[in-house]
Amino acid sequence: MFYWLMKNIIIGPLVKTLFRPWVKGLDNIPREGAAILASNHLSFSDSIFMPLEVPRPVTFLAKSEYFTGTGLKGRLVAAFFRMTNQLPMDRSGGTASSLSLGAGADVLRQGELLGIYPEGTRSPDGRLYRGKVGVARLALECRVPIIPVAMIGTDQVQPIGKRVPNIRRIGVIFGEPLDFSEFYSRAEEYEVQREVVDTVMERLMRLSGQEYVDKYAAAVKAEAAAASAADADRTDRDDDAGDGPS
Repeated sequence: MFYWLMKNIIIGPLVKTLFRPWVKGLDNIPREGAAILASNHLSFSDSIFMPLEVPRPVTFLAKSEYFTGTGLKGRLVAAFFRMTNQLPMDRSGGTASSLSLGAGADVLRQGELLGIYPEGTRSPDGRLYRGKVGVARLALECRVPIIPVAMIGTDQVQPIGKRVPNIRRIGVIFGEPLDFSEFYSRAEEYEVQREVVDTVMERLMRLSGQEYVDKYAAAVKAEAAAASAADADRTDRDDDAGDGPS
């Protein structure tokens, strides 16, 4: 009920009035049955804009940090995400990530739509980064199609670190469903999973027009953070070296 109210009464009409989203390929969304909506990820607001355009409810795998905040604000954020059909996705790898994907598989086995960001995190610079194989595992194990979704211009609406969005038009393109049934019997093979997700990313690149980078976005962010920390450390050392009797 809360999801319906947010989409149709509270947030949906306001968002469509302010941002006037244009949409292509909506008929590629099946009227019934399970499917994965695999989207590029430019902005926090992608998880708001895209589901508003889909006639059916969409359950998203969202980063687990949104569900673990402390204090009143943290609890409110967690409650909002849960009530808007979002599930925590642990991105640390190993057993934790497998359990998160298991929750996504439950959604698909119930014949519903699951939204996921193959890149695993927001693009740090507007380019499209290498996809993780989780989306392929889900599609192959649950035997469902993957619908590539390109978000257009959302990085200009709400860049990383900006809380108040800019009012400008955005776009959503739903690509044709990708059928990987030829690989269902080989769902556990990493090489197959890699081929599947690479195909998805190639289609996303075509739909979005983004430049593709064959690196994981999380690794690029970590490298940038390390470089920034090193620069700050060098600056501190230089300042210390300049101290002395005047």
